[in-house]
Amino acid sequence: MPSVGAALWRSLRAHQVYGANTEVGKTLVSTVLCNAVRRLPSPGKAAFLKPVSTGPLDDADDRHLQRHAPGTLTRCLYQFDEPVSPHIAAKQNNFTPPRDDDIVASIHKTLSEWAGNGVDFALVETAGGVHSPGPNGNSQADLYRPLRLPIVLVADSRLGGISSSISAYESLLLRGYDVHSVLLFRDDYYQNHEYLRHYFQDKSIPLVPLPAPPVRPQTQDVDTAARDEEAMTTYYQRVAQSTDVGGLLDQLAAKNTERIDRLEAMASRAQQTIWYPFTQHHGMQPKDITAIDSAYDDYFQTLVPTDDAHAPKLQATFDGSASWWTQGLGHGNPALALSAAYAAGRYGHVMFPGNIHEPALSLAEKLLQGIGNARLQKIFYTDNGSTGMEVAVKMGLRAACHRYGWDASTEQISILGLKGSYHGDTIGVMDCSEPSTYNKKVEWYRGRGYWFDFPQVRMSQGVWRVDVPECLRPHLGADLEFPSLGAVFDVEQRVRSDEGKRYRDYIRTTIAGLVQQGMKFGSLIMEPIILGAGGMLFCDPLFQRSLVDVVRHHLELFAPSAPRPTEGNAWSGLPVILDEVFTGLYRLGRRSSASFIGVDADIAVNAKLLTGGLVPLCTTAASQEIFRAFDSPDKSDALLHGHSYTAHAVGCQVAVDSLNTMMKLERNGSWDDYRRDWASASTPEVWSVWSHDLVRDLSCAESVNGVFAIGTVLVVSLQDLHGSGGYTSTAARGLQQKLSAGGPNFAVHSRVLGNVLYLMSSVTSRPTALREIEGLLRAALL
Repeated sequence: MPSVGAALWRSLRAHQVYGANTEVGKTLVSTVLCNAVRRLPSPGKAAFLKPVSTGPLDDADDRHLQRHAPGTLTRCLYQFDEPVSPHIAAKQNNFTPPRDDDIVASIHKTLSEWAGNGVDFALVETAGGVHSPGPNGNSQADLYRPLRLPIVLVADSRLGGISSSISAYESLLLRGYDVHSVLLFRDDYYQNHEYLRHYFQDKSIPLVPLPAPPVRPQTQDVDTAARDEEAMTTYYQRVAQSTDVGGLLDQLAAKNTERIDRLEAMASRAQQTIWYPFTQHHGMQPKDITAIDSAYDDYFQTLVPTDDAHAPKLQATFDGSASWWTQGLGHGNPALALSAAYAAGRYGHVMFPGNIHEPALSLAEKLLQGIGNARLQKIFYTDNGSTGMEVAVKMGLRAACHRYGWDASTEQISILGLKGSYHGDTIGVMDCSEPSTYNKKVEWYRGRGYWFDFPQVRMSQGVWRVDVPECLRPHLGADLEFPSLGAVFDVEQRVRSDEGKRYRDYIRTTIAGLVQQGMKFGSLIMEPIILGAGGMLFCDPLFQRSLVDVVRHHLELFAPSAPRPTEGNAWSGLPVILDEVFTGLYRLGRRSSASFIGVDADIAVNAKLLTGGLVPLCTTAASQEIFRAFDSPDKSDALLHGHSYTAHAVGCQVAVDSLNTMMKLERNGSWDDYRRDWASASTPEVWSVWSHDLVRDLSCAESVNGVFAIGTVLVVSLQDLHGSGGYTSTAARGLQQKLSAGGPNFAVHSRVLGNVLYLMSSVTSRPTALREIEGLLRAALL
C-alpha cells in the first residue's frame, strides 16, 4: 500500500463518508454537514472530496455540493462517464485504472493542501457501499484503509437497512476504523433510526436522524430539473432549522482534538507505567518512545512531533524489523483479521487437553504434511518461541535419558550448540545458551552445555567469504572465498571437500574430549543458518551440517554400548532440535530453513511467521520415537507442560490461513523477480528480496565490515572503531538514526544488535518500497 501517513491534522477535521449500501444518501449527508460548518457560531471553511465518481458529469456528487453548499471547496480526482461500478467504469475504452496507491496518495496530497489553506472541515466521500469495489476491484474499505480517516457512516433507512447498517459498521470495525458518527434519513414506517439509535448508543457513537429528502422525479426535463433543484434547496434549509447537526460537528471536532491529545501524551504516560523488554531505562525520556497510532501493510503510522497545526500529525514508517520478526503478510491484514474474528466467534477459547477443534487439527496436519520432514509425526502447541523451545528441550533430554538409561536427577545432562545462540528468555532455554548479555545477570542462569565457535558467512569487497575464527584456524584451515552465495550453500558438494573433512574431524575430536572429561549431552540444539538475537550471525551451512552428521553417525561418542537404532527415521547419537522460530516459514525464502543444510530435525520449533504476525502461537513438532519416550502407564511420565491458552482456536485458524497464503505465494511465482535477480550470483533456490547489487555495493563501503541478504533479511555489520563490536556496541546507531529520518515518502524503523543493523521485510513487501529503502542505505553508507 502507499507510503503516505494516515490522515490527521490538528487544524483540519477530515472524515470519510461511507454508506451502508448504495443509494442511501451519502452526498445529501455531505451537503448537510458542509452547510452546517458555515452556520457554526464560528463559521469554518468546508471542503468535499470525491476520489472516484462514475456517471454523467452533471449528476456528479461534487457538482451537487457546488450547487447546494455554496462556498464549499470541491474536488473529484477520477471521473468516469459510465454510470456503473468504478471497477467496470475504469476499464472502459481500454483505460488503465489508477493504482490504489496513487488514489490514496492523491487524497492525502489534497487534504494536506487544504490543511495548509485554512480549511477546517473536509469530507472524503466513497462510492456505493462499504465493500463496493474501487477502480482496481478492491474493496473500498481496504483501498482507503492506509488513511484511516474517522468515519461518518450513512446508515440505510430502507427495508433491510438495519442489517446492512450493522454489517457495514462491523466491516469497518474489523479493519481498524473508528466510526465517529452515524446519520440516516428518518422513515416513520420502518423506524430504522430508532433501533439503530439504541444499537450505536451502547457503543457511544452518536446517531442523528435527518428528515427524509424529497423524492427525485423519475424523468428529467428542464422544468422537472428546476423543481427538483428548488425542492432540494428548501430541504437543506429545513434540515438546518430542524436538526442539531451543529452539535454533531462539535462532537466530531472534540473527538479529533482528543485523538491528537491522547497521541501526544502517550509517550509520557508510557514512561510512567511501562517496563519495556530489552531496554535499559536509565536516562530514557519520552522523546525516545515512538507513539504508534495504527499499522497497515508494512507501515506504522507514527506521531510526528510538531507545533505546526497545519502539518500532518502522522507519518508512514516502514516496519524494518518486521515487528520483532513476526510480520509476514502485513499489519492489519483484513483476511487474517477475518480469520481471527471467525474463530473468536465460533469458539472463543476452549480448553485443549482431551479435546480437539478443527483449527488445531487442520494446522497440525498442514505443518506435518507441508514442512517436508518425514521424521516429524506429532505437534505440541505452546504460545511463543521461548516456551516452544522449553518443550523441545524437555522432549530431547527425556528421549536421550530414556534410551541411554541416564538419571538427570543425579547427573548433569547438557546440550551441544553454537556460540551466540539464543532460544528465549524462560529459565530452561536460557541455560541452553552460553553466558552473554542476555543471561549473565540472571540469578538462576547456569549455562548447561558446550557451544562451538564457528565460521561465518559474509560478503566483503564484493566477494562471498567464510571467515574462520582465529582460534579455529589450526583445526579448520584458513578463510574461504566463493564465487557466489549458491556455492556457499552447495552443502552436498562441500560435505565431500577437504574443509568438510576438517570440520567433521574437529567436531568429533572436540566432543570426544568433552565426554572424556565427564560431560554428558542430551541434545544438539541449533538455529539453522542465522543466529538471530546473537547478532544476526550467518553460520557456514557446512559447519551446521557437519555437526549433525557427527552427532548422528558417531553414536559411540555418547553411549558406546548402546545399539544403533534400526528404524529409518529414528534419531541417532543425540536428538537434533532445530529452532526455526526466527528462520522458519519463508523468513529466509523457504518453507523450512533446515533445508539449507539438508537436515531433517527430530524436533522442530516454529513461531513468529506462523500466524503472519497477528497473534502469538508456537508449535513444537517431534518424531514418533521422541513421543514414545513419554508414553507409559504412569501419568508422571507424560509431558506435563501446558498453558491455559494452548492451541487457542483464534491462533490456529489464523495460522492455517497464513500458511495457505504463503504457500500460494510460493506456488504462483510472486517471488520470481527476486529469484531472477539473484540467479546469476547464486542459485534459484537461494535468493533475497533485497537486490544483489545492493549487497555487493554495500560490501565495498569503507564503514562496512560485512553484509549479507537471504530471503527477507538484510544484515549490515559496521566497523566498530571504538570497540570490538558485539551487543553493547553503538557503532550502528548512526545508520539507524539516518534511516529513522527517512526519505521523501516514509521513515524507516529499524533495530540494531550492537554494531549490526538488520532490516527485514514481510513476504508481501512492495519492490518499490524496498528499492527506496535501498536508496537510503546507499546514501548513508556509500
